[in-house]
Amino acid sequence: MRLVLMTALGVGGATLLGAVLGFVFKKISHTFSDLVLSFAAGVMLCAAVVGLVLPSLEYGRAPTALPVTVLGIFCGALCLNLIDRAVPHLHRLAGVEQESHPEKSAQLNKVLLFVLAIGIHNLPEGIAAGVGFGTGNEAEALTIAAGIALQNIPEGMVIIAPMLAAGMSPTRTFWAALATGLVEVLGTLLGYFAVTVSAAILPFSLAFAGGTMLYVISDEMIPETHHGDARGVTYGLLAGFSLMLAMSYYLG
Repeated sequence: MRLVLMTALGVGGATLLGAVLGFVFKKISHTFSDLVLSFAAGVMLCAAVVGLVLPSLEYGRAPTALPVTVLGIFCGALCLNLIDRAVPHLHRLAGVEQESHPEKSAQLNKVLLFVLAIGIHNLPEGIAAGVGFGTGNEAEALTIAAGIALQNIPEGMVIIAPMLAAGMSPTRTFWAALATGLVEVLGTLLGYFAVTVSAAILPFSLAFAGGTMLYVISDEMIPETHHGDARGVTYGLLAGFSLMLAMSYYLG
């Protein structure tokens, strides 16, 4: 349990680390941001497939293992799709700081909705980190959490500039970023306790968590990396995938 709690704090703390970097480097080039995000997407892609989807098949019972896994993947993706419909989409609001002369109050409302959207998206990501511990393979669970944490760093960075540009004080900006990280801590604990209460739901939970991650990668992360150097970010994704694959192979 102590390891799970430390992992939860680490996953949530990665968002906070990104926020701190956002304060330090308020202007980050698109090229650098794209490379970091594509690398993180590759890490998460491998973590989703190797650490969640394949174990879902392994822990499932024939002949329902495959149907349960596929159902879990689509349910996870559908869950985030419904969330996207309920709250503003991340890459629609990520550019609010680029508006020329917005009213401060209206701009601040948009930014707060942007932060809310990130916080809501962090919940299933945290659940994915917690569910990974249900397999009993702590090394594999830690690699999944590491992949999610790595993705949280650039995510934490991008929320700082819009809030400051909208007139929010640095102190309130920091607390808002911290809140998005705490959501992930809560999600990690929820995922862990869900699978420990009932081992029967483990295959579905693993696939569900994998589906949420695959949705985030395809719908949020990869489109956000294609601003110019498409070839560079493709190799960045492959590098991240290979690194996580190596970690799973040697530590799993």
